[in-house]
Amino acid sequence: MATAKFTIGIDFGTESARAVLVNVRTGEELASAVHPYADGVIDEKLPGTTRRLDPDTALQNPLDYIEALKKTIPAVLKKAKVRPEDVIGVGTDFTACTVVPCKRDGTPLMALKQYRKNPHAWVKLWKHHAAQPEADRLNEIARERGEPWLPFYGGKISSEWLFPKIWQVLNEAPEIYEAADRFIEGADWIVWQLTGVEKRNSCTAGYKAIWDSETGYPSDDFFKALDPRLEHVVDEKLMCDITPLGQKAGEVTERAAALTGLRPGTAVAIGNVDAHVSVPAVTVTDVGKMVMIMGTSICHMVCGHEKVACEGMCGVVKDGILPGFWGYEAGQSGVGDVFAWYVKNAVPAAYEAEARRRKMDIHQLLEEKAARLKVGESGLLALDWFNGNRSILVNANLTGLLVGMSLGTRPEHIYRALIEATAFGTYKIIENFHRNGVPVNEVFCCGGLPEKNKLLMQIYSDVTGREMRIGRSAQAGALGSAMFAAVAAGSVRGGYDSIQDAAKKMAGLKREVYRPNKERHAQYAALYREYEILHDYFGRYQNPVMKTLKALREKAHGG
Repeated sequence: MATAKFTIGIDFGTESARAVLVNVRTGEELASAVHPYADGVIDEKLPGTTRRLDPDTALQNPLDYIEALKKTIPAVLKKAKVRPEDVIGVGTDFTACTVVPCKRDGTPLMALKQYRKNPHAWVKLWKHHAAQPEADRLNEIARERGEPWLPFYGGKISSEWLFPKIWQVLNEAPEIYEAADRFIEGADWIVWQLTGVEKRNSCTAGYKAIWDSETGYPSDDFFKALDPRLEHVVDEKLMCDITPLGQKAGEVTERAAALTGLRPGTAVAIGNVDAHVSVPAVTVTDVGKMVMIMGTSICHMVCGHEKVACEGMCGVVKDGILPGFWGYEAGQSGVGDVFAWYVKNAVPAAYEAEARRRKMDIHQLLEEKAARLKVGESGLLALDWFNGNRSILVNANLTGLLVGMSLGTRPEHIYRALIEATAFGTYKIIENFHRNGVPVNEVFCCGGLPEKNKLLMQIYSDVTGREMRIGRSAQAGALGSAMFAAVAAGSVRGGYDSIQDAAKKMAGLKREVYRPNKERHAQYAALYREYEILHDYFGRYQNPVMKTLKALREKAHGG
């Protein structure tokens, strides 16, 4: 009997990295390990300093990523009792757009003493929104110039994406811009650390850096129009050689082998994005099937046969999700983060005490109480923009809203209203795709929220009027990376020659399916109409109060 072969997938998330070791033939996950980042999300002050960070800053320490490799890979090998020589490949995925400024050899600027106290030398995490002024100006100039790529990013480039973040560095810390030989996605930087070779993947390049497989990046003239200092940003700070998804980036080096316990020469897949890599992990390898990766935020992924421009989508990229299809991305900037904010800051002590007494998580208690409410019973309606709006308005200046509170409002009323608001946000995205000729016939879900909150999943099904199927793996990102690792290794080493072949053996779904209740769907339609009114009134600046309040907050912060 042939010796079993295995791959390792590592999902670099917002707060931690999660690794799984997977049997290539069966898809069985034999072991997993989680490594919380020591510095987590840096949004108040830089580690080791008292320097207060500006609002909307979200940074990370790239050395936490190295520590994750060092801890998780040996852990899964040990737990599964698998020999390193039987691991044929390793794959990684990352939050995006997460930008590492570094030297030509890959050394992060923050690791150098002379730059450590400058926030712009650190990694800018995906949810760093402080580059919104640069994003606004970039979009204004792109519209004035009639840039042909703009409609295929929903008409706006987000402040979360690569070039607004780079431009912010140039504007606020030109010495850091000059010192950085490279601005590189975390997805590509971590592969660089494993292989010793700098390579850029087509997924982050396409969705986050305005790159097209046929035309490349925007022209030097466009960047010069933004700022003369940016004219040659692509040639000077990036890389034009882009590698398609599913390809082998290189092999584990001697140095990386010593760090991880893997064997030198083990195949390493080209980098990928946490959301995109999850799609085949939930069995989706065709068009018309939306995959929602549901956690601190939600990413909405769907493939189509044609290239279509849709308002507010994050982008459409050929082969961006699956080979042979146009991959569409949209998303919500705050979902799980919104519920976590509410629980941390606004739940009364009596509810905390009840949860402790009943040996329940506070989210479980609120879910139980909120599940007893009928549609509309709370009398509340919320806008889910506590972390800005990614789709379809693409505006980080937008903020959350709760309407309808009274002296009878209870914590579970608010909790349910927040869940409903995020469901309405998802429905808005689905309807927008449908309206523009990108069908969404089925919905598949993965991530932390489907594992934890049954009420949330049922509300999403009732609001959207669609069945919700759940991926088998609690670590869909890591599983997807392990699948792409098997493709990088290829059949000659015991893997697969396509992600479709890998999905047939390694992906799976749970038996549980959430089905919409027709009566509740009709009831939610009335609430959703009111949500749309609020959405346009505040979101399209018929009333600019959110932007005004945010400006006043920033002025007070600066003063």
